[in-house]
Formats: sequence, structure tokens, C-alpha cells
Amino acid sequence: MRDEAAFIRVFEHFAPRVKAFLMRTGMDAALAEKCAQEVLVTVWNKAHLYDATRASPSTWIFTIARNRKIDVLRKQRRPEPEDLTWGPEAEPVQEDILGFQQESEQLGRALRDLPVKQRELIEQAYFGDLSHSEIAERTGLPLGTIKSRIRLALERLRHSMK
Repeated sequence: MRDEAAFIRVFEHFAPRVKAFLMRTGMDAALAEKCAQEVLVTVWNKAHLYDATRASPSTWIFTIARNRKIDVLRKQRRPEPEDLTWGPEAEPVQEDILGFQQESEQLGRALRDLPVKQRELIEQAYFGDLSHSEIAERTGLPLGTIKSRIRLALERLRHSMK
């Protein structure tokens, strides 16, 4: 059972400290406040996963904050899509079409050949456009496990596409 009174004390203590931590790393005040709130929502939702033998509560909370900051920075650094050109486009060369089809089929086979646990994470990250943290929240898997599985899957895909 969740203890709302205890969480209010945790929130009142840590929210300003997490916000200050995020601002010291260069985040503006509004974004730092939003992230601090998201961090504490994560603490509320994942409190049952906290293990006192692995870290102190403050270490655990600030680790969540650091990971959230990394996710925000990654999203901010994503390149913007190029401007769309209007009007008719030139017809692609037949060899290019065939090459793209073959590469697509090869990639499809390589994806199907991945272990299910790896394939599902690749699909969420690349086709679902979810961050590693968002995948962790949805699956309940540790962030490190998600990153390892995605890295292994990408290595297998690179090898399959050679």
C-alpha cells in the first residue's frame, strides 16, 4: 500500500533539490521543474522497486534524475526532419528501387531472426520512437537491461546486413 503522507514528505524534501541539481547541469528553470516532477512521479510509481541494499534513497532518486536529464537532452538533440519539397519528384531509378526492396527484405529477415526479447525492444525504440526510459517504464525492465539488449540486437542486425 502506498503511503501518501510519506511521499509528500519525500516530495517536499527532494523536489527542490532535484530541480537545483538539474539547473546546475545547465537545464533552464521551467524544464528542470518539469523534470523534477517527472522524477518524483517515477519515484512514486517505482517505490516498490527501491532496494536499500543497493543504494541510499537520495542516491536512487538522483540516479533517476540523472537518467531523466539524459533522456531529455537526447530528445532535444534529435535532428529535425528536412523540409518537405512540394511538387512532383523525379522517378527513382529501377536499380535503386530493386536495391531498396532487397535491403528491406534482408532487414525484415534479420529482425525476425532476432531473439524475441531483443526484437520487441528494437521495435519499441525505433518503430515506436520511445526512449530507453520510456521503454523501461512500460516494460518494468531495468534500464541497463534494455540498453544491453538493444546494443546486442543492433550488433546482430549490423552483422546480418553485411
